Amino acid sequence: MAIKVSAEELNRATLARQLLLAREQLSATEATRRIVAIQAQHAASPYVALWNRLVDFDPAELDSAFAERQLVKATLMRFTLHAVHRDDHLPFHVAMQPSLPEKYLTDRGLTRPQAHAYLPELLEFVAEPRSSAEVEEWFTSYHGVAGKDVWWILRAFAPVCHSPTGGPWSFGQRPHFVAASPHPAQYSDELAATARETLVWRYLEGFGPASLADVAQFAKIQRAHAKAAISALGEKLVVLEGPDGSTLYDVPGAPRPAADTPAPPRLMAMWDSALLAYADRSRIVPAEYKSVVTRINGDVLPTLLVDGQVAGLWRSTADGIEAAAFRPLPAKTWKALSVEASILTTFLADREPTVYSRYNNWWSDLPAAETRLL
Repeated sequence: MAIKVSAEELNRATLARQLLLAREQLSATEATRRIVAIQAQHAASPYVALWNRLVDFDPAELDSAFAERQLVKATLMRFTLHAVHRDDHLPFHVAMQPSLPEKYLTDRGLTRPQAHAYLPELLEFVAEPRSSAEVEEWFTSYHGVAGKDVWWILRAFAPVCHSPTGGPWSFGQRPHFVAASPHPAQYSDELAATARETLVWRYLEGFGPASLADVAQFAKIQRAHAKAAISALGEKLVVLEGPDGSTLYDVPGAPRPAADTPAPPRLMAMWDSALLAYADRSRIVPAEYKSVVTRINGDVLPTLLVDGQVAGLWRSTADGIEAAAFRPLPAKTWKALSVEASILTTFLADREPTVYSRYNNWWSDLPAAETRLL
C-alpha cells in the first residue's frame, strides 16, 4: 500500500530539494546541479535564485561557472531558457528534441530530416560564439534560405548554448550562441527514450514527489512519453499517494520533511522554477493567486514566499524593495521580509539595483492587502 503524503508535506519536500528551507554552503555549480534547472528567461533570475538558496552567494562565482561552461544556459524544458549543470544539458536536450512540434518546423519550411541535415555545418560555424545576426546571415548566404526563420527554430532544435556576453548578469539582450559539442548529438527513438528516463529521474530529485501530469508539464513532453519513462524506471522509483488520491513518484532516499518544518520567507526570482514545475501549481502558488503571479503573456512575477506559499509580489525601486502582500501578514513576517529585502538590495547594488523594472507595468493592478517599502 502506497504511503500517503499531505499537501503540506509535498510543499516541504519541494522546499527542501530546492534549498529553500535554509540557505546552504554550496558552490553555484553544485547548487544548480542539486536544484536541477533554473529558469533563465531573464538573465538576472539565476543569480537571484541562487542568492535565495546559498550562504554568502557571490555572483562572480556564477559568472565564472558560465564562462567556464560548468553551467550552461540553453533552450530546454518547455522550450524555454534554463541554466543547468553541463552534465545535464545533453540528456535534457536529447529528451526534448523529438518533442519540438512538427508545426514549428513546417511553418518555417523545414522538415525534421532537413533540420537534422543542417546540424553538422551549423555546429561547425558556431564552434566559436556567434550572434543571431551572424547565424542568420550564414544561413541566407550559404543555404539560400530565410535565415531569420530557420535560425529561430533551430536554436531550440540544435544542441547549442548561450555564450556569455558580459555584465551585469553574464548574458545581455543580444544573445550569442556556441555549440554545446563539436559534434552533433546522436538522435534516435531509443536514445531519446533513455534521455527521458534521465530527465524524469533528475526532475524527481529536484522537484519530487510528483505525478505523471507534473512530469509532462515540467518538460512539456507528451504524457505517453512521460509514462513510458516512468514505466522504464519501474521499481527504481518510490510510489506514493497524493492528498487527492493521485499516484506520485519519487526517487529513494530523497528528503520529505515533516509538514510543520519551518519555512523562512523568501523574495523569489522571476520565473523561479519552484513555482513552475508542476501541473498543479497550488503546491506553492495558491489557486486564487495563480492568474496574478503568472500574467497572460506568460511572465511569472517575483514573489513573496511566506511559510512556503506565495503570499504576494515584490519589485525593486530606487528606494529599496517594495512588497505587496495578497493577505494580511503578521509583524514578525514583515520583519523577516525586511531583513531579506535589505540583503537583496545590497546584493543588487553593484549589478542592477532596479532589476526587473521593465516589468513594473503589472504593479498597478495587484489585489494587494498591504504594500510596504522594505
